Amino acid sequence: MTTSSTRRANLLTDIAGLRVGNADDPVVKSGVTVVLCDEPAVASVHVMGGAPGTRETDLLAPENTADRIDAVVLSGGSAFGLDAGGAVAAELAAEGRGFAVGPARVPLVPGAILFDLLNGGDKDWGTEPPYRRLGREALAAAAIDFDIGSVGAGAGATTANLKGGLGSASIRLDNGITVAALVAVNAVGQTTIADTAQFWAAPFEIDGEFGGLGLPSPLPTDSAALRHKLQPTAGQNTTIGAVATDAALTKAEAKRLAVVAHDGFAHAIWPSHTPFDGDLVFALATGAVPLNDRAYDMIALGAAAASCTARAIARGVHAATAADGDLLPTWNQRFGG
Repeated sequence: MTTSSTRRANLLTDIAGLRVGNADDPVVKSGVTVVLCDEPAVASVHVMGGAPGTRETDLLAPENTADRIDAVVLSGGSAFGLDAGGAVAAELAAEGRGFAVGPARVPLVPGAILFDLLNGGDKDWGTEPPYRRLGREALAAAAIDFDIGSVGAGAGATTANLKGGLGSASIRLDNGITVAALVAVNAVGQTTIADTAQFWAAPFEIDGEFGGLGLPSPLPTDSAALRHKLQPTAGQNTTIGAVATDAALTKAEAKRLAVVAHDGFAHAIWPSHTPFDGDLVFALATGAVPLNDRAYDMIALGAAAASCTARAIARGVHAATAADGDLLPTWNQRFGG
């Protein structure tokens, strides 16, 4: 795997054929992120958190019929955020997109949510949660260039000690394949080491993309001490995201890519995959670049997916911005930029 910087923007959209849109509400402190596939993409998913909230993920199992999807939706709002996926599906259906069943077309739009209901935002929305609106707005905003940090599904995200956020990263491998990740970081654990400014993901950093601080030396003696949101009470949890590649993968290979990408969670968050996280990774493959040696190339793709996921997690926290009513500081506020 190369670490040379040949990517365009270090974003998920370095995979040609993918666009990303964000929409958020600063009063609610929550939002939605949509990954839109210009053409249906092979996809699968793997869940490792103990408290997931999902939409249409069963269809992504390798043994099930449909192997391509139209979009992925990541949303705040806990179960209320699942409404965003329905809004995106309705908009795509109106455009004539979707899985054909006779004369009917049903857009396939899997999604996942994170719990950001206790982050200081005004959630008094009565019987009209904002997520259908935010889903439509995020879809309309889908583009090659997009912001990271306190936007979209990361708008109200938090970690154990800092504001979370939406992060992305990409890499181009020596075999010409590109791999990228997009992650909304709202973890039970923390992404920085003990009380330092350094990120657990430091060994994977490229070009100083989240501060260039490396690992603390020596490591603090309490680096492995548990620091999480359940001290003293449960907070808002879950890290959700997607990895994507322009490689031509089968649905089963996409599943394997999603499984291995979870290593990036373990590299970047301590602790990860807790009973109160809904940790989940979607995997998308646009199919533009054929594999030369499937077994060998899948090793490289898996390593790249884990690395990009770890980097995206750190970038999301590093890029978070402060807002009125925040309950936690941003990385820049606490560590001085």
